Amino acid sequence: MANWVSLANQKLMLEEGTELSFYDSEALKWQAGATEDPEAGHPSPVLVLLHGYCGSSAYWEEVAPMLAQQSRLIIPDLRGHGLSSAAADLEATMELYADDLYAILEALRIDKVCLIGHSLGGYITLAFAERYADQLAAFGLVHSTALADSEAAKDNRDNTINLIKQGQLEQVIDGMSQKLFAPDNLDRLPSKVARVKAIGYQTGGTGAIAAASGMKARPDRTSILREAKLPVLLLAGEGDQIVPPERTLLFEGPSITQVLLSDAGHMSMLEQPEACAEAISSFIARL
Repeated sequence: MANWVSLANQKLMLEEGTELSFYDSEALKWQAGATEDPEAGHPSPVLVLLHGYCGSSAYWEEVAPMLAQQSRLIIPDLRGHGLSSAAADLEATMELYADDLYAILEALRIDKVCLIGHSLGGYITLAFAERYADQLAAFGLVHSTALADSEAAKDNRDNTINLIKQGQLEQVIDGMSQKLFAPDNLDRLPSKVARVKAIGYQTGGTGAIAAASGMKARPDRTSILREAKLPVLLLAGEGDQIVPPERTLLFEGPSITQVLLSDAGHMSMLEQPEACAEAISSFIARL
């Protein structure tokens, strides 16, 4: 698989044989044998960005340079996505992906992070907040929700899984790409739509099936938001056809920052990268 589908510049081999790839904005310092703390130059906590379904770390390629000026960035490729491998019998859950992230942070000796998840990445973020609360300084959902799948959404997951099993992953990606962007942006940003398709085509069928199954089975985690004591960012796009704003902006409160972006669908990191980066940057600047 070509590197252009991923930003990853580091790898971690897990004991059971899965290879996790990830981007670390401070990788060169470690590779050069630096002895100083690579976080010392950043007053903000380490920022971890998680991508969505059939995506990769490259989903964040336009906002990463902006955010790396403020924080050390860690951007993983989820199992079976980007350059990360997946076992043939993978049964993915949001908790398993959360465990993968914990393994990366442990290997890098990182104690506290601000974790921001896009779509599927948001579901993983909530699982991580439930499982590893002590590792978080703050967290956020980008075009994601704490709600479980509706019955209609579960049926759609099953349809997706069946199509991929029939060898129709590219057709799934083509159909999905038409909903990822706000309608006006499909014509306005053809190169970015094509980029998302190209990344999606490189997702392994095993990883795509396992992720769809895991999303279908995930529980309602609205209590994580309702009871959150940490700062929480909820970012939605006005034109999101996959997770409408009302499913993201579920709660208000002193610890919750809500951002609604115009001219954006489900992919504000590509549709409105400056506005998306500014929303995240402003959020972590207050931590």
